[in-house]
Amino acid sequence: MRAAVTERVGEIALLDRSEPPAPGPGQVVLAPEAVGICGSDYHFFAGELSEAAGGSQFPRVQGHEIAGTIVSLGPDCRPELAIDQRVAVWPLHACGRCYPCSVGRPNTCDNFKLIGIHIDGGLQELLSTGQEQVFPIRAENAAVAALAEPMSVAVRAVNRAAIQPGEKLVVMGAGPIGQCVAVAAGDRGAEVLMVDPQERRLALGREIGAQTTVWTTADEVVSFGRRWAGPAGPPVVVDATGAPAAVRAMIDMVASAGRAVQVGMSGEEVSLRIGSLTEKELDVLGVSCCGSEEFAEAVGLVERNDALLAPMISQEFPLEQAPEALRFAIGNPTEVMKVVIRGE
Repeated sequence: MRAAVTERVGEIALLDRSEPPAPGPGQVVLAPEAVGICGSDYHFFAGELSEAAGGSQFPRVQGHEIAGTIVSLGPDCRPELAIDQRVAVWPLHACGRCYPCSVGRPNTCDNFKLIGIHIDGGLQELLSTGQEQVFPIRAENAAVAALAEPMSVAVRAVNRAAIQPGEKLVVMGAGPIGQCVAVAAGDRGAEVLMVDPQERRLALGREIGAQTTVWTTADEVVSFGRRWAGPAGPPVVVDATGAPAAVRAMIDMVASAGRAVQVGMSGEEVSLRIGSLTEKELDVLGVSCCGSEEFAEAVGLVERNDALLAPMISQEFPLEQAPEALRFAIGNPTEVMKVVIRGE
């Protein structure tokens, strides 16, 4: 079978590999139909993924945003799973033994493994995984179905933020995760303001029901956000960029007793005035991967909002062009929203 293999830093090639064996008990073999490419794939490819995030382990078949169809099922699989059924893949494997696992937060497992990072992922013609990783999804477009994984991060974010109906939420960054956060928050009845320097991304945000403003300077954005939300400021601000200026603006903008939710990843450092945290008594919440129940919630969100989410797919490439797809996504950040590699 064909597989796009990242062999070392900056080098990816389409290679022939052996097909997976027949599935054992509780195992599933699926044919990936669509695999989304995201920022962590860029960092892995460049050898920049931190050890805390899993590092860059070569050679590796990348791809953790996966939708596919079931090709074969091993014994003892759940009765709702069937051959030719479309599924979305939850990529997280937790150890079940560490402290986070023991307190019911396996999504932050100290010994976690992610499909596409530690385990070969979706950029191949066949993928073997456990039945607990696959979730049936009713979406006509496999590329949209693959958005269940980024949507699951958004679900985790709105759960951590405890979003309530009628609350006002500011999302810093209108990339794929920011768009998904806006959809997830809107589904809970929140009012959303999106901030981004790119008007074309903000236009997509308006299509999904968010209000928008262009990033100019941190001071101007903070002032606008506080005016938009009312005298106290927004009770929730989510940063989906990882950019230091946006993170600082989140802390400055959020209301006293508010929730500042960090979703965007980066290796950057941020300078903050410590008094902002104590004087406002902020809840500062980090967001990692999601748990299985949240992934199921994300699948439902994608099914209910597939028409809204479809415009997020900005470019599609066949599997044989996976190297070109990854390089295009990295080299054209202003043109890319979500690049998808098709396995069909």
